[in-house]
Amino acid sequence: MNNLWKNSIRWSVLIAVITLVLAAIFTIISTAILSGAGWAFGMFVVFFIVCIGVIFDIIGVAATAAPEQPFHAMAAKKVNGAYEAMLISKNADKVANFCADVIGDISGVVSGTAASTVVLHLAFAAGAQDGSAFHFVISVIFTAVVAALTVGGKALGKTIAIAKATAIIYQVGRFLHLLEKKLKITLLNKRATKKTKA
Repeated sequence: MNNLWKNSIRWSVLIAVITLVLAAIFTIISTAILSGAGWAFGMFVVFFIVCIGVIFDIIGVAATAAPEQPFHAMAAKKVNGAYEAMLISKNADKVANFCADVIGDISGVVSGTAASTVVLHLAFAAGAQDGSAFHFVISVIFTAVVAALTVGGKALGKTIAIAKATAIIYQVGRFLHLLEKKLKITLLNKRATKKTKA
């Protein structure tokens, strides 16, 4: 039990630091892109950020829903990506936490900040001032649309993730395998192959 608590606290601290760094990076990049962009391109950037959040939420849910057994059989046959998919399934709690919580929540925060910038650009393009009635109306509408797309996209994504969990995680495993082979980038700890017993 003590080891369980220690591992949980260690993971919580690590994921908090990762979230801090990634949130800062995403905010800096999105702000830099939007600062010199028009409102139309800004809308595209906002919706792209929303899509990133939805996609990672799908991966997080699929990781918890995908069984390990098919990946064991595929890995035994040396199928590319099967071993990585097996590791994702074995570490489903951490993968889900990172994908759905870290990336998903960061995407939500950054998309909200970016939406405010786009609304301001749109108001200025229409000749309205910051704080005007037009700015207020556009802000409410655009924020509501972004929120609706985020929640609706994640709701649909969860259905897809549960129905196609094995296929989704296998494709993610193939992508990670490709990263390692072509770019020498390893994102999974291949020593962590045993499930933690409760």
